[in-house]
Amino acid sequence: MASTEPGTEQDPVVALADDFSQTSRTLFAAGSGQATLAEVVRLAVATIEGCDFAGIFMRDGDTVTTPVHTDPIVTEVDLLQHHTGEGPCLDAITEASIFYADDLDADARWPHFGPQAAARGMRSLLAVPLSANGTLGALNLYAHYPSAFGVLDRARAVLLAALAAVAFTSAQAHEDEDRRSANLHAALTTREMIGQAQGILMERERVTADQAFDILRRASQHLNIKLKEVAQTLVETGEPPDTGGAGLP
Repeated sequence: MASTEPGTEQDPVVALADDFSQTSRTLFAAGSGQATLAEVVRLAVATIEGCDFAGIFMRDGDTVTTPVHTDPIVTEVDLLQHHTGEGPCLDAITEASIFYADDLDADARWPHFGPQAAARGMRSLLAVPLSANGTLGALNLYAHYPSAFGVLDRARAVLLAALAAVAFTSAQAHEDEDRRSANLHAALTTREMIGQAQGILMERERVTADQAFDILRRASQHLNIKLKEVAQTLVETGEPPDTGGAGLP
């Protein structure tokens, strides 16, 4: 937080700007998508005064999951929303809007979920959609007391959710790129290994490249292992591949 003179309070706008900067650095340095979401809920509890617990709803096809939370009670309360088919978090995802229940025990919008959540000690719930090229999910903040989230708390939650969506999609993009790179490297390695094995067979058995590949293919089928593994064994040991007695071409 930015420093202030003793005995004075920090300007709320300055405080939000400072939070924005610090939160950005933290989220974009988290690494993976899962690590980013874990940082989001940790920051929610640490920086939003009214928040006792936090969790995230994420879309997974036609279902909604809770991949991260700060306490098991979050999962328990989230399950109530699934079982009753109602609740602020589900509405935040469906309608891509912020939903705030200042007292779940008396909120007519969720007559089944609200009292059951209140019975488990949750009285306030703030659900903010995570949106980036569509609604990804929702950041859900829980509190033991009614009317727990003031105007500044809600503003902090909106900023955190906005940054969370961007940081999460960025982390996912990096992970996708890493996977594509790893897959390409694996494909090139496999191709090189098979090429080496073909070369050994061509030299040893005086066969063509197609005939050498056919030997490897028949050994793969006979041994019920991948072609790459047959090739690797040949390259590493020099042992001829077992084709099941079918003989050479």
